[in-house]
Amino acid sequence: MKILFTGGGTGGHIFPIIAVAREIKKLQISAPEQSKTKLKLFYIGPRDPFGEIFLSQEGIKIKSIYAGKFRRYLDADALVQNFIDIFFKIPIGIFQSFFYIFFLSPDLIFSKGGYGSLPPVLTSWILGVPIFLHESDVIPGLSNRILSRFSSLIFVSFPKTEYFPLSKTALVSNPIRRELLDGSVNEAKKVFKLRAEKNRPLILILGGSQGARRINDLVLNILPQLLNDFEIIHQCGDKNFKQVRAEANIVIKKEQQEYYHLYPFLREGEIKHAYKACDLVICRSGSSSIFEISAFGKPSILVPLPEAAQNHQAKNAQVYAKTGATLIIEEANLTPHFFLDRLNSLFSHPENLEKMKEEAIRFSRPEAAKKIAQSIVSYLLG
Repeated sequence: MKILFTGGGTGGHIFPIIAVAREIKKLQISAPEQSKTKLKLFYIGPRDPFGEIFLSQEGIKIKSIYAGKFRRYLDADALVQNFIDIFFKIPIGIFQSFFYIFFLSPDLIFSKGGYGSLPPVLTSWILGVPIFLHESDVIPGLSNRILSRFSSLIFVSFPKTEYFPLSKTALVSNPIRRELLDGSVNEAKKVFKLRAEKNRPLILILGGSQGARRINDLVLNILPQLLNDFEIIHQCGDKNFKQVRAEANIVIKKEQQEYYHLYPFLREGEIKHAYKACDLVICRSGSSSIFEISAFGKPSILVPLPEAAQNHQAKNAQVYAKTGATLIIEEANLTPHFFLDRLNSLFSHPENLEKMKEEAIRFSRPEAAKKIAQSIVSYLLG
């Protein structure tokens, strides 16, 4: 059984793929001896050194290809880059994909969407390889809209997601790694050396694998005020770590340092404990973040990325906020005074935080990866 994965190349694509791959392996291990087949997992997509580390750790073999984006904003640089991507990178990516997939001969390709999935999925259709898609966002991306017509089955994260034929669409939510749910408050205290004082809530601030500059800037602007009342675990992104650390060391008082825990990136063995222990999460509103937060039943403040394609992060956040599980602060309103006012208001009304927890749990569907894996294996063993 050879399964090929593809996606856009960011953490938002890579970690759901890993979640599905792990569930496929579990199904393979637990299958009766007479129905077991040798399982081989592969990934094809644009070069992504960060993602490739995690895929390799899962035993997934990787093939890098060229892939191109279509930029909707019209300035001179975008027009030039669109020309290069459409007429050079995408055709080269299709050419690379064709030879790789032809000789690999996978039994199925599972795509997480994104610009990087276009060449492999188009090639798979040409070669007659069955195609399963997953759409993370409320508003489907351009690649998935194009590729959906060639797909056998389309999984979606949100009930409000449109554009796909109902006859081949399944609502499952966004795949999260089941292992994340093994977090422990006691382990969090050890891993992060938390003070864990009773009247000092713990806030988890996530800037994503690449960091979130505006969120980091806000935190640095109000860090002394935050540390008067809260303990903080802050993932700032690899490329921002040295700068954030230097500025934080300048602005915070000596007696506050033990309440601030700064990391470039939280790996699985760290973030699962941080999620479990925290009282509130502050992050962007990518689909993966929303479904991880909800699986832990954590209240949150979401700051949608305004530059996200088709404003999909804002749409994701709006759908989630309608449940009452989160508070949205648009980046344009991300001022120190406004943010502190909303934050203090939340913790001044613990009954509201409790309601947010309940709604987050009600929204969550942590079995998505397992359901997708079952669908893939059932289709192939048919």
